[in-house]
Amino acid sequence: MTEEPYRWLEAVGNRRDYVREQLKGGSPVFAASLPEGILLLGVGSGQSKVFEIFDRQALAGLGHPADIEKIRQAAIDAAHTESFTRAPEDVSLRRLVSFGVSGQLKTNFEQLFTAPFLIELLLAEIGSTPEHDLFFRLHFDGSFQSHTGGIVVCASQPETESAAQKWLAEACKGKKDRGEVANLLLQAWWLLQHGKNFTESMPDEKERQSGWRSDAQDKTVEVGWLSRNSSRPIRYQALTLSELDL
Repeated sequence: MTEEPYRWLEAVGNRRDYVREQLKGGSPVFAASLPEGILLLGVGSGQSKVFEIFDRQALAGLGHPADIEKIRQAAIDAAHTESFTRAPEDVSLRRLVSFGVSGQLKTNFEQLFTAPFLIELLLAEIGSTPEHDLFFRLHFDGSFQSHTGGIVVCASQPETESAAQKWLAEACKGKKDRGEVANLLLQAWWLLQHGKNFTESMPDEKERQSGWRSDAQDKTVEVGWLSRNSSRPIRYQALTLSELDL
């Protein structure tokens, strides 16, 4: 009997390793706070990676499409329940994550006789200013980190995710144009997909530009936009690369 807790911990550790192995090579997604709104971007092979959740919230993710859809639907259901019982303006990303999808992911991950969710997620909520934009980086085991403003990266490997986020934060500093920022996000996507580093020995801008354009030709680039100054309650809009002059 005394061995049971240790067996459970070992099983959870094996489960964690399994999920991380399955997620290796998953196409990363990004979010960036800009003066006029939040830009979300993902590159996939036909399956959607960027979604609207509610009036001021959106989601992007990598992993198994069916699992992403399950959590997306859970977030939408939680948002509509909150809107019905309270008011649409009371729907907050903090509550959706803390009291909704995070708990569902944690319960699923710790139930060892069910298949784990193969996902990594990024959720965004538009604020009154870029400094009030809220992001949650939500993991397959239900753990999460919150961020306000700036750039957030969601990748399959923590080390490369951190390196990409640091590089983008510096590269996007002071930039306000959506197309210019989207271009940098796509450069980071290409670097991550090919295992390139983000140090001084990284490929130059010309190689990064030609690299993402070549790789994206047979893929779907999804761009979501949460407008800060929209006159409509719903702030989300899907954009194309041509609309961003890319």
